Amino acid sequence: MEFNIFIDGCLVIGILILACLCLATKSLFTAIVLFVSLGLLIAIAWVRLNAPDLAIAEAAIGAGLTGAFLLATWRRLRVAPANNDADTPNNSGGDNVQNP
Repeated sequence: MEFNIFIDGCLVIGILILACLCLATKSLFTAIVLFVSLGLLIAIAWVRLNAPDLAIAEAAIGAGLTGAFLLATWRRLRVAPANNDADTPNNSGGDNVQNP
């Protein structure tokens, strides 16, 4: 019984630490990795709460699909050229993202 409380306590502390780190980091890539890790830790919490259907949904959607979308967006933002020339007008409407 005490071991289960210890595991649950570590899980709660880990979730809180990852959530705070995810919000506090300045690097987008680090925030995405922490977000995916947070989703996996929350999936483990759902398993501990005897809700395996929610755990599967959290792992698939929260960590997998959302993480893939965030990484694809991060990659697209990294590829976009930065227009830092003050003499050249920006005709793209304010965004620096290239259209495919």
